[in-house]
Amino acid sequence: MAIKLKYDVSKELTEKALEAIEIARNSGKIKKGANEVTKAIERGVAKIVGIAADVNPEEVVMHIPILCEEKNTPCVLVKNKMELGAAAGLQLGCSAVAVVEAGNAQDLIKEINDKLKKK
Repeated sequence: MAIKLKYDVSKELTEKALEAIEIARNSGKIKKGANEVTKAIERGVAKIVGIAADVNPEEVVMHIPILCEEKNTPCVLVKNKMELGAAAGLQLGCSAVAVVEAGNAQDLIKEINDKLKKK
C-alpha cells in the first residue's frame, strides 16, 4: 500500500513545493524528519509539508497526510527521499519536511495552498 493523498499533485506543484522548502531553509525555518514534522503539524505551526513517496516502511509517514487534512495544512508528495533531503539542505534522504517559518517563500506557499484548495 502506497502513501495516498486525497488529491493528485502535479509535477509542477511538487517542484514549487521543493523550491519553497529550499527558500524557507535559507530565509525561514524548517523541520526535518517524521517526528519533527508530526510535532509541527500537531502544534499548528506547519505552513506546508513535503513527504517522500519512497519511505520504507511506509508506516513511518502514513499518519502525516491525515494530520495535515485535520489541521488544514497543505501536503505534497515528493518522488523520493533524496530529492526531499536535498531541498532541505541535507546530504542524506529525508522522509518528511515541514516549513515552519516561510521567510521569503511566503508567496510561493500561498500559491501552492491556493492551487491545492481548488482540487
